Amino acid sequence: MKRIILTGLCATGLLCSVHAQDTIPSAKRIQHIVNYLASDKLKGRGTAEKGSITASKYVAKQFRKLGLKPVNNGSYYQDFTFDRNAHKNIPSRNVLGFLDNGAARTIIIGAHYDHLGTAGLFDGKYPIGQIHNGADDNASGVAGLLELANYYVNNKDKEPFNFLFIAFGGEELGLQGSKYYTANPLQPLANVHFMLNMDMIGRYNPERGIGIGGFGSAVEWPAVFKDVTQPGIKYFTDAAGKGASDHHNFYMHQVPVMFFHTGGHDDYHKPTDDADKLQSDAEAKIIQLQIQLIGKAMAYPELHYQEVK
Repeated sequence: MKRIILTGLCATGLLCSVHAQDTIPSAKRIQHIVNYLASDKLKGRGTAEKGSITASKYVAKQFRKLGLKPVNNGSYYQDFTFDRNAHKNIPSRNVLGFLDNGAARTIIIGAHYDHLGTAGLFDGKYPIGQIHNGADDNASGVAGLLELANYYVNNKDKEPFNFLFIAFGGEELGLQGSKYYTANPLQPLANVHFMLNMDMIGRYNPERGIGIGGFGSAVEWPAVFKDVTQPGIKYFTDAAGKGASDHHNFYMHQVPVMFFHTGGHDDYHKPTDDADKLQSDAEAKIIQLQIQLIGKAMAYPELHYQEVK
């Protein structure tokens, strides 16, 4: 009887609001995601290591909970292999979730979930056997990816574009996940409005601000960025569409890009890049800035790619 009463109340809207997901980017959720992905349990999410597989399953589980659709024959995964120096047929995977708004064009939101792991595939460049947790690089970006997915899934207004959320594998070993996806897209790249990439957005420095790359990759970007401000966040733009992260491969396939990055720090690619150093409040504000820019970009039915000279 109690279950029937609760169901009836939920149907009338009296209790549903208690369980409704908060669409506003949440510092608490961001910290929770990073705490898990950058925990010693996942051992740094190294490509071809167990922790990376665990991380990919975690992202797929979140996509499924949000109601995002799988796009690869009923699977959230796009598996691939690649070669790296003396290492052959290294396995990895991308994780993809699709928000179908019935639109002709799609916005891709991306972040890589892999990190250095225990450094076994890096030929002695990093201390082998030590766990590199990669809280900022790039558990912070995955948290941003999931926060944006949460926002657009639960936004009461249906957007005029579809969204494809991609967590890339193999980024640390040469942008392998985005390289594979752009060579084997599961939806036509010609229908992509733009690609937004997040790589290290968790260590905001108010003196520097957050850098946004790709400003020169679309004719419309100056108009999109005009008058956009976010309290507590300073940003600057960089024209380059090329770069050392996954947006690079989309730009090379003539897709306009935006790349968010809070900059380097002393813990970059070291075992000390831990979750307790994350600035989750600032990251939540950065995601609010992204939502503003995405909203303004959706005012244009099509963006026009341009090569940065």
